[in-house]
Amino acid sequence: MGLIIKIAWRNIQRHRGKSLVVGIILFLGAMVMTIGNGVVSAMEKGLKENIMNRFTGQIVVMSSRQEQDNVIFTPLGKDVEVIAGFDKVKKVLSSQDCIAKFLPVGKGLTLILNDNGDVGYALVLGVRFEDYQKMFKNNIQLVEGKLLGNEDRGILVSSGSRKRVYDEQDFWLQPEGVPLDEKTLTPEALANKGRLDVRNSIVMMGTSQENTTMDIRMNVTGIIRYSYLNEFWKNFNLMDIESFREVFNYVTANDVVTEVPKDKQKLLDRDNFDSLFGDSVVEKVDTGTKNYDVSKLMGRRVVRKKVSVDSGAYNLIFVKLKDPGAINSSAEKLNRAFAAAGAEARAVPWKKAIGQLGDIAMIMRGATIGFVMLIFFVAIIIIMNTLSMAALERVSEIGMMRAVGAQKSFIAGMFLAETAIISFVSGGAGIIAGAVTVAVLNSLGITSENHILQLLFGGDVFRPALDGMDIVIGVVELALVTVLATLYPLKVARRITPLDAIMRD
Repeated sequence: MGLIIKIAWRNIQRHRGKSLVVGIILFLGAMVMTIGNGVVSAMEKGLKENIMNRFTGQIVVMSSRQEQDNVIFTPLGKDVEVIAGFDKVKKVLSSQDCIAKFLPVGKGLTLILNDNGDVGYALVLGVRFEDYQKMFKNNIQLVEGKLLGNEDRGILVSSGSRKRVYDEQDFWLQPEGVPLDEKTLTPEALANKGRLDVRNSIVMMGTSQENTTMDIRMNVTGIIRYSYLNEFWKNFNLMDIESFREVFNYVTANDVVTEVPKDKQKLLDRDNFDSLFGDSVVEKVDTGTKNYDVSKLMGRRVVRKKVSVDSGAYNLIFVKLKDPGAINSSAEKLNRAFAAAGAEARAVPWKKAIGQLGDIAMIMRGATIGFVMLIFFVAIIIIMNTLSMAALERVSEIGMMRAVGAQKSFIAGMFLAETAIISFVSGGAGIIAGAVTVAVLNSLGITSENHILQLLFGGDVFRPALDGMDIVIGVVELALVTVLATLYPLKVARRITPLDAIMRD
């Protein structure tokens, strides 16, 4: 082995031109692959941090009656089914040791009504705001006004929604009790400041295919923005969960609960409507000569109960796991638990829940990996061609070595050692250069408002980064390039015989 390495080093020095070409290719290839690994790693980590940890969690639970998995960016504002029997679903979630925390919310599309007949729209999340902030690492930043408490009523309007409302409906939303600040006005609103229609409340009506929603006036408590990926989340406004339920005419925590006697419950059976007209519906009361006792005719009286907020309606539950890497297995485990408990719910990974956004993110990640692989194969082809030409130019040398007793395995080992030395020196330098480039790019804090670039960045700021595993992957890629690039040149060199050397001379 020592002799092979010694001869390989001598050959590298004797054929400096070819060695330099191969070295430059390996250097550039290793550097580009390292930078690509840093970008892919940053994108993956950024999406996990900015979507999973700050908006959806790793798993999203929805009603088992929900047809589509895409419940965040639902096409054409399609309804998200209400989760029936939340108490049972909550019990299942609380019993799972794989779950770190979970947050039930309401999500829907509302109409914004205006006095002049214009109709706008707004995506809303109904939440207990303090719980929401704790779940998603204070992802909401206050622009104006104040934030909501868990028991407060009101709506937090995103800065993106405020701009759209002004553009489409010609009025400016301002938090109640907060003076107008020109710095927060859009250029269009600032130009019309003298006749600006400023409002501190907004009339919203839920949208539903069943047409059972209602409209209520909401006080604007604050204007907000999202700390990360604001361009994607900017259309989502936050309101208290009880107001959300009222807008969509869902069951609220303060609804009247009517206790129905067991012997009358059968009358509510849809398949038994004919019994509504039977004799058993009206109880005969013997009044004699006395006045009618109306209370006897009314039966049981309605009982009003103050119930917990969880007794009202939700349609989504965001779940965070103790092990963020076990998303698919945890979702399957949850679904088995729901089925065993008879809970009308199902769990899906976050990528499915965000629909097209997740698809675009994965396409961007795949394109980046594809670019790195393209560099990978181009480097293999160029190095292979260069080494093959080098082998053919060294026919006399290799033939003489074969003539004095060198075996084919020795020739192959010599070629492999030459390429390995060049790869170690040049490729190693390329990996170091790539790591330095990644560190410099990270320190620059490059930002962009372009949606596609934000997905590529994994957030609003370009923060490529390398960890130990990324470096290991880079070394493995470099070794693989080296081995694959030498396979054909080794075959060419092994075929050279002493007769070929004589014929060449």
